[in-house]
Amino acid sequence: MTELKKRALIIVDLQPDFLPGGALAVPEGDAVIAPVIALLEAQSRTDAGAPRYSAVVATQDWHPSDHGSFAIHHPGGTPGELHTLDGRPQMLWPVHCVQGSPGAQLAPALAAQVAAGTVDAVFQKGLDPAVDSYSGFYDNAKRHSTGLGEWLRAREIEAVDVCGLALDYCVKFTVLDALSEGFEARLLRAATRAVNLEAGDGAHTLAALADAGALIVDA
Repeated sequence: MTELKKRALIIVDLQPDFLPGGALAVPEGDAVIAPVIALLEAQSRTDAGAPRYSAVVATQDWHPSDHGSFAIHHPGGTPGELHTLDGRPQMLWPVHCVQGSPGAQLAPALAAQVAAGTVDAVFQKGLDPAVDSYSGFYDNAKRHSTGLGEWLRAREIEAVDVCGLALDYCVKFTVLDALSEGFEARLLRAATRAVNLEAGDGAHTLAALADAGALIVDA
């Protein structure tokens, strides 16, 4: 019998600023909460046999107030425009997920799971004002690691399931970095939503992730 690979669940940036009413709301972003919490509740049940995941982690956007991705720090810049930051292309965003602000906290339903011990670790990203950080593994310039890859390898994780917000940015690059780090990666399509700054961005992302070797699953 083939031994099952140790698998981790990565929940990306499930924070109020990315939910409806937030500073950088993802359309229908709140629709991912129910499937994510259902996964976590199944994980914590004692009557359902062995847990599905060997580890569960979350990522958290955690920007300083002077972060260079914020449009207010670029004279004449507006959210959704492509500018540069420290010599790299940079999409400008509204001020969001500022360290310690209510919008930067984990969504209440997820925070409750962290408090209950169902989530094993939370990895913060986006702390360097000179570079944005979409992926849960590295910043966009690969200058700094969050430690997620090392943490997973220390627990002999071989495969990851990725969900959360937003599909066409932070989820996308978390999946791509997982693949480049040598993990098998599945995207949980029902538990993610796209920003779709341009029509079709979400669909293009799904195709790009599949081409890169990720498995796209509905359940």
